[in-house]
Amino acid sequence: MHAESDERGDVVERTTGKSAGELTEEPPERQLGSRAPGFIKSSKTLHMSWQVGVFVVGLVVVGVGVVLLPLPGPGWLIIFGGMAIWATEFVWAQLVLRWTRRKVTEAAQKALDPKVRRRNIVLTTTGLVIMAVLAGIYLWKFGFAMPWEIDQ
Repeated sequence: MHAESDERGDVVERTTGKSAGELTEEPPERQLGSRAPGFIKSSKTLHMSWQVGVFVVGLVVVGVGVVLLPLPGPGWLIIFGGMAIWATEFVWAQLVLRWTRRKVTEAAQKALDPKVRRRNIVLTTTGLVIMAVLAGIYLWKFGFAMPWEIDQ
């Protein structure tokens, strides 16, 4: 957190200008970079082979997730798991995961907004009523016959 004291002794955040009492508690960001054990980082060859291994394992996991996207299964969850594996070694993956986490949090907060929830409920109810009316008209006109079995 970037904080400084003003003349009155209040702590003020530089980026938002909020006083310390108004600040929300945010978890500290982890530092970017490799999280390999120290003995692996000490040898350049060992660290490079460690990174290659992490990349290959992450690539396999992401590949399985991509294959599962059109199939029944948790495709996106597995892709994010592969990204998390990559994030243990690569800064670009850490930044992608931070961005994704921020966007998911924003979407969750937006979805919990009462106005948005009310709008979604109204739209869903309207869609269901329209579908029910169309199904009722079809049943009234044709009965339980399938569309390809109707003779006209």
